[in-house]
Amino acid sequence: MGGYDLVLRSRRVVLPDGERPASVWVRDGRIADLAGYDADLAGYDEVPGTDLGDLALLPGLVDTHVHVNEPGRTEWEGFASATRAALAGGVTTIVDMPLNSVPPTVTVPALRRKRDAARGRCHVDVGFWGGAVPEHLAELPALHAAGVLGFKAFLVDSGVPEFPPLDPAGLHRALAGVDALFVVHAEDPARIDVAPSSARYADFLASRPPVAERRAVQVVLDAARRTGRRVHVLHLSAADALPAVAAARADGVRVTVETCPHYLTLDAAEVPDGATEFKCCPPIRDEANRAALWAGLADGLVDCVVSDHSPCLPELKRPDTGDFGAAWGGIASVQLGLPVVWTEARRRGHRLADLVRWMASRPAEIAGLPGKGVLRVGADADLVALDPEAEWTVEPARLFHRHAVTPYAGRRLRGVVRGTWLRGEPVGPADPPRGRLLTRPEPPTGERSGHEFPAGTGRVHR
Repeated sequence: MGGYDLVLRSRRVVLPDGERPASVWVRDGRIADLAGYDADLAGYDEVPGTDLGDLALLPGLVDTHVHVNEPGRTEWEGFASATRAALAGGVTTIVDMPLNSVPPTVTVPALRRKRDAARGRCHVDVGFWGGAVPEHLAELPALHAAGVLGFKAFLVDSGVPEFPPLDPAGLHRALAGVDALFVVHAEDPARIDVAPSSARYADFLASRPPVAERRAVQVVLDAARRTGRRVHVLHLSAADALPAVAAARADGVRVTVETCPHYLTLDAAEVPDGATEFKCCPPIRDEANRAALWAGLADGLVDCVVSDHSPCLPELKRPDTGDFGAAWGGIASVQLGLPVVWTEARRRGHRLADLVRWMASRPAEIAGLPGKGVLRVGADADLVALDPEAEWTVEPARLFHRHAVTPYAGRRLRGVVRGTWLRGEPVGPADPPRGRLLTRPEPPTGERSGHEFPAGTGRVHR
């Protein structure tokens, strides 16, 4: 008996089988035991105990779609600022996208440079996607062996010249070349027009119609069907691609789908002209489409919700002209995803258990991080105390990402993070970085495998 480092109690602990009063017992950075709310602490006087009362206790969120941009474009965002913002928003694990950094993470030496840039700067745990681009397809097996969690590919112009897209044949070759998860930006370039120089959001939206996503998703599904590989559709915006996903799953195709907070909460009709902070690719669509995405989440066709945090220098958003055609496409929201999604989910009758599934457990499962995103014996003790009823207004000065540009400015939200623990240690944005770099099995010395998941003691207190 004994040997515990921390006990947290709450009347609203969100466990895999539902929300209930419970206590979480932590040893050596992992969840060692789960017990009832009133479990006896006798004999454990030395153990720090915290009663959270009616604050909800959640697993730390897992955001598998974050563009950190370091090295090379650290002036856009960097590991220190991006992970500080994540921590403030209840996200304890992120997975960094391979592009917008220079060099992109498309070779083993580039992965080493990325890890060197991240080491000692991360406030949360960080994993890495590799990149699949035409000139480096032969290097995918080596990059996978070096520890990336899978590979990102574009079927359309990525927006940066150093990360060119794959055509359908190239995507097939990439999937055939390595047994790994491929996460794909699915828009068909043949169905996309050059966005006109215009301050009207409607003009930009018309340039990227739903059919571009629908056709590209079908390309991804066909490649997965022919190769038998796992694929993941990134940031789905067009809900009318979901019937093809459902049919492919019925045929045994291994496909998962994500969407983003902005597609679930913003409406194209409400985007002001010239408000380029709303620009992203694929675009925010109409209310009927938004309702269909929520329906997809409810029935499991859409697996998870992640940020697609994609910041840039403020001037690249072209606030001087409000030109949607010229502005960078990306929304920075890693800090805001939890309250943004919870506010709308709560209004639609969803529960915190749904939020945890969409934003913690399913992203971790898809990315291959079984020790993350769940309150279970043996999992990392990454924990978040949330006041789900507290309301607050988004003020750019309260954001921690490098540039406080957001379409959510002034928005009234529910859900305030009251405390965060990373592997059982209380952490806040002002604390020194304690995050670790995650990799696949057999990591380099000094780094920890994201797949490492010992069974734990399994003992339950009564």
